[in-house]
Amino acid sequence: MTWKIEFIPEALKDFESLDGSQRKLVVKALNKVSLNPLPEQLGGYGKTLGNHSDTNLHGFLKIKLRSSGIRIVYQLIEVNGIMLIIVIGLRADNEVYDIADKRI
Repeated sequence: MTWKIEFIPEALKDFESLDGSQRKLVVKALNKVSLNPLPEQLGGYGKTLGNHSDTNLHGFLKIKLRSSGIRIVYQLIEVNGIMLIIVIGLRADNEVYDIADKRI
C-alpha cells in the first residue's frame, strides 16, 4: 500500500524554496518512503524522533538525505493512510527539528 503524501502549508513552501536538483531528491525520497513509511523497528523506512534538548517530536519520523543534508520530518495518520510532511530543510545543527517542533 502506498501512503498518500500531504504537506502542511509551511512544508509546501519549504519544498518550493528548494532548487531543482534538491526537489528531485526530495520527490524521489518521498515516493520511496511512501511505500512503507513506518518506523524502522516495524520494517519501514522512517527513523523515529523523540524528545531531544528543546524539542518534543515523539511520534514523528524523519528521512535523512545524507548527500544533500536535507531532512524531512513527517507524521503518519494511519487511519487515513496519510504521510503528513511537517518540514523540509537543510540540517543546520538542530534547526529543522526546532522548526518542526514549532509547527506542531
